[in-house]
Amino acid sequence: MKKTEKEKMIAGEFYQAMGKELMEERQYAKEQLFQYNNLEPSKIKARNQILKKLFGKTTSRFFIEPPFRCDYGYNIYLGDNFYANYNLIILDCAPVYIGDNVMIGPNVSLFTAGHPVHPEPRTAGWEFAKPIAIGDNVWIGGHTVINPGVTIGKNTVIGSGSVVTKNIPENVVAAGNPCRVIREITDADRTTALFPEVK
Repeated sequence: MKKTEKEKMIAGEFYQAMGKELMEERQYAKEQLFQYNNLEPSKIKARNQILKKLFGKTTSRFFIEPPFRCDYGYNIYLGDNFYANYNLIILDCAPVYIGDNVMIGPNVSLFTAGHPVHPEPRTAGWEFAKPIAIGDNVWIGGHTVINPGVTIGKNTVIGSGSVVTKNIPENVVAAGNPCRVIREITDADRTTALFPEVK
């Protein structure tokens, strides 16, 4: 049986995004997020209810500062105790898995979507998407871009302004463009974080 463009998109195959089904789903997400981004700041429960209906998975503990943008919503899977600062963008053409206790700084972008390098298929409208996975206890600094297919290991810190093009292991500090591991996180970081005067 022939796959739909949506099935091809989620499977990581080349697909056409401008068909009726995907366009309607993107439009639905835009309408929901218009409401989300324009509610009064005090309407936290109402905002969270919009995301609970839109996302593939949430828990009772998450907070995303508006404005927030995504393509579809149903490919976003949030772990427990999630926080994202202003201007988070998630292009969720493929699944985006976010673990527990993840913190994201302002102006961060998660891009599962990609396009062919060659101009002919690109201008013909072909796209592809690869999943992004962020492990438990990860902190992503502001103005970071995470590219398609990237996995970030648990407990890792991504420095501000990074462009993450490849997988980053767990328990490290990584930063840069392209993002590279700078060092491991050790028990010494626990002490110096709480008591910086202790050497």
